[in-house]
Amino acid sequence: MKALATLARLYVADLDEALPALRALTGQDVRTRFFHGEVEVASIGGFLLVAGTEQALAPFRRVQSTVLVDDLDGLRSLLAEHGGEILDGPNKVPTGRNATVRHPGGAVLEYVEHT
Repeated sequence: MKALATLARLYVADLDEALPALRALTGQDVRTRFFHGEVEVASIGGFLLVAGTEQALAPFRRVQSTVLVDDLDGLRSLLAEHGGEILDGPNKVPTGRNATVRHPGGAVLEYVEHT
């Protein structure tokens, strides 16, 4: 499993309000945008925005960053060698598959394999 990119997570109330400044900052347009339950998600540059009400965002806030990987199946061997635990997944998501992991030391990351 190889990390292809790491996306900083930004939790916002409204994507349409948040995206113009990030377009100007990155010089890029939105790559993906979709609804996932009660939240809306968009990626732009090195950012992953998760938008919704405080109540809808609450379960997502524990995740500190998103890591795009070439093959999610390698996650188990990474954890076997270095420790950690899968908190959720692997799951099918609109962009492919994901899993949420707590690493030794407490960092919680979402791993995503795009299809």
